[in-house]
Amino acid sequence: MNILHVDSSSLGSASVSRQLTADIVAHLRQANPSAQVVRRDLAETTLPHLDGELLQVVKFQNIDDLNDRQKAELALSTQLLEEFLAADVVVIGAPMYNFGVPSQLKAWIDRIAQPGRTFRYTAAGPEGLAGGRKVIIASARGGKYAGLAHEGAMDHQEAFLRAFLGFIGITDVQVIRAEGVAMGPDAAAAALDGAKAEIGALAV
Repeated sequence: MNILHVDSSSLGSASVSRQLTADIVAHLRQANPSAQVVRRDLAETTLPHLDGELLQVVKFQNIDDLNDRQKAELALSTQLLEEFLAADVVVIGAPMYNFGVPSQLKAWIDRIAQPGRTFRYTAAGPEGLAGGRKVIIASARGGKYAGLAHEGAMDHQEAFLRAFLGFIGITDVQVIRAEGVAMGPDAAAAALDGAKAEIGALAV
């Protein structure tokens, strides 16, 4: 088993999503001692956001007459994509920042979404090319949204990740969620306990 472990929280050791991804990966490795893990920490090693110069490489696949910055981007985006495609299981730490995902996680997604590699457009519409792998999302939220009336209007975190993963052909998606972690010590403890119970029950 090849595992890609992606963290995006900026909070370091105080991060709930990092606690959850670490526990998920430990659970997977316990069940699969020979598993190989590749770690990608998007807060420790940040990715530049895609400006017009970098978009030429990542999205439009223009790889002729590249300048030094574009050559570096080509090498980086190729490495990130190969890490992703080599993984049987992808564990993504995704805290909710202002109702969405951290910008560093979006920068990673922008490099995974590559035409001809993870999706393509056909006469019948878009087709995902990255199926056949499992994604486990460790979701951390300060407030509570799941199942509430305002979830549909305010959840641009889990909903976005599910939509993107479905677009590239990944349907085996599981969310381990700890929400309400900013609503006091008791709520935070209950959220973590619930998430850890779900991790312990993960099928591997």
